[in-house]
Amino acid sequence: MSAPLPEPADAQAFKDVFRLHPAGVALVAGHAPDGPVGLTLSSVASVSAEPPVLSFSVTRTTGSAAGILAAPSYLVHFLAADQAPLAKAFARTGAPRFTEAQGWQTLTSGEPYLPSATAALRCTTRETVQVGPSVLILADVHEVLPGSGEQPLLYHDRTFITL
Repeated sequence: MSAPLPEPADAQAFKDVFRLHPAGVALVAGHAPDGPVGLTLSSVASVSAEPPVLSFSVTRTTGSAAGILAAPSYLVHFLAADQAPLAKAFARTGAPRFTEAQGWQTLTSGEPYLPSATAALRCTTRETVQVGPSVLILADVHEVLPGSGEQPLLYHDRTFITL
């Protein structure tokens, strides 16, 4: 017989643990019905190599996150160490996005593409799972686009850092 489980952990204590856990920074970008959309993520993870599947989460299903969920496909860009300003722009509502100065191109399939990222993965949503106010997205990877191969951008304690 097992002991009953305690109540869920304190939300702030949980956030504090993950704030101190370094993570790679990615930018997901797609072409939604209303135009290009993108957002910065630190939750990208490999799920399976065969078939190639990744996961990421969004904290709400409005704005850019809703656009990504509505896009037929999207690119998950792994950002390079010098791309912190870009990561910040796509983490804030109202910041300039998809500008020529940021280096965006458009693939023939319609997705916004950032060739200066360390690499990009072309994906479609396989499944979504609602968890509290967040949505976990499982995405099939259809194409690997090699990038700059530069050092990665990381996120730790609410700050962008490099190796």
